[in-house]
Formats: sequence, C-alpha cells, structure tokens
Amino acid sequence: MQIGNFLSLYEKNIVSMKTPPTFFQSFFFISVTEKYFNGKSVSGVITGIVLHLFIHSAADAQKLDVAYVPTPDFVVERMLDMADVGPGDYVIDPGCGDGRIVIAAAKRGAFGHGVDLDPKRIEEARENAEKEGVADKVVFKVENIFVTDLSRANVIAMYLFPDINIKLRPAFLDKLEPGSRIVSHDFGMDEWKPDQQHGRMEDHAVYLWIVPAKVHGNWHWQTAGEEFKMSSVQEFQELNLSILSHGKFFDVENSLLSGKRISFTANNPSNRKKYVYSGRAENGLITGIVQIHDGHNKTVENWTAVKE
Repeated sequence: MQIGNFLSLYEKNIVSMKTPPTFFQSFFFISVTEKYFNGKSVSGVITGIVLHLFIHSAADAQKLDVAYVPTPDFVVERMLDMADVGPGDYVIDPGCGDGRIVIAAAKRGAFGHGVDLDPKRIEEARENAEKEGVADKVVFKVENIFVTDLSRANVIAMYLFPDINIKLRPAFLDKLEPGSRIVSHDFGMDEWKPDQQHGRMEDHAVYLWIVPAKVHGNWHWQTAGEEFKMSSVQEFQELNLSILSHGKFFDVENSLLSGKRISFTANNPSNRKKYVYSGRAENGLITGIVQIHDGHNKTVENWTAVKE
C-alpha cells in the first residue's frame, strides 16, 4: 500500500490550499482513495480515512480553539478597573478579536498589543485603534497565542475558554513577573483560584489573579538573636508554612502571598511571644520587617530570609 504516495498527492492538492471547501476535500479524498486503495483490503481504506481525519483536524486544530465572541464594553471597563490598568502598564490580550480591550487600556494611558489568528479581526482591530486615536500606543498582529511572548506584559486581559486558560497557565506562572495581573472575562483557571472576582453583571463575571512569587522550599534567618527555619509548601498563592526555632515549632497564622509580598505571624506557644513578618520575595531572598511582640515590650527589626 503506497501510503507515502497517497499522502503526498493529498497534501499537494488539498493541504497546500488555504481553505478548500469541505465538499471538495471529501470528493478529492474519495478519488485519491479509489486510486490508491482500489482492490485492497477494507483495512486499507480505513487507514486512509484515519489519515484524512488526522490531517484535516491537525490543520484546523488551532482555529477551532476559540470562537470569537466580543466582550461587552461595560465588562471591558470592569476588567480594566479590577486590574487597575493605567499609565505605565503594558497589556497583552491573547485572542484579541476586534481589539477593544487593548484599545480601552490605551485610552487609560497604558500601552499594549493584541494577537489573534484571524487576519480579518486584526485588520478590524487596527482600524478601530485608528478611529479611537490610540494607534500610536497599540499593535495588533496575526499570531498563535501559544507562541506569544507574554514575559514583557504586566497585565494580561483575556476572554478565552477554560481549557485554553489552563493551557496558558504554565506560561503565566513561569514567564510573567510576580505581581503581574491577569484578568479574565467569565472563565477561570481551575485549581488556581482568583484573588478577586466580581459577581454576575448581566450574566457576566470577571476574575483577577496576581502572579505569585515562587517561595516554595526551605528558608532560614535570624530574628532578635534567634535562629529560625521555615519550610514553605506553595500551591499558586496558597501557602502552608512550618516554622522552627530551637527545636520548637511555632503556630503560624495569617499567611498571605500576593505577588512578591509575603506576610505571616509566628507564635511561640511556650512563651506567647509573637513575630509578625512582612516582606518582599525576590531572587532567593525575602527582605522586609518583623514586629516582635513580647508582652508589653514591642520592637521592630529588619528581616532577611535566605532560601536554602
């Protein structure tokens, strides 16, 4: 069975065409199948059908990822409000459609760009930017959202299906600077719970995430002459902290991670001494302040924790 020749002929005449009509693809496929499989076993024809479906679905896979449904303007404004978009921000909209989110951000003083696979939408977005007088602040380009460089944005604004959000989630966590904001119309990111959400607005919802710093692992520091060790288990912005000093575990409460900011309270159960930590995690260090509450004696010290 000359499958290589079959594929070569099929690809040359069908796959190379940008958008051949479905009926023409089917007609041509039947003709080619008859040429190469006539008189062969039924399994040969089935093989050809499977190959046809594989090639067809691979060619169309991404354009079927997200159907275009525009975000209402009042929802766009709510998204930008929640992400606190303004001058100095750079906004990327993966799957930008007619560009309305990036354009609205530019009207608030931000810069940004949008990407979409549909050339017609990109052309429409560029025209809209010209009409709104922000063409010098925005760029729109035809691009696959899964290869878009997100690392330079500090705001991601999107309206994508949940499965696409989840596929993009690793890039958000790995590429975006901690403290960057992600805002989504209607759909979440599964286990990564939003830091904020706005309830239904005429059957629409908005979700906001703050990209967390990576603080998972073991840390150590000194406070008031005492050695402390901390083990941090992190799942997105949620923390489970264990703190040990002089062989005693402390009670930990009020742990919070928001972007690079981390804070928690450690209580010594044996003498009720309380340590209130607040700092900034970056490059394997946490630098900040610790309040020490020892009865009526209350002091403040600088705090530096080092990741092991």
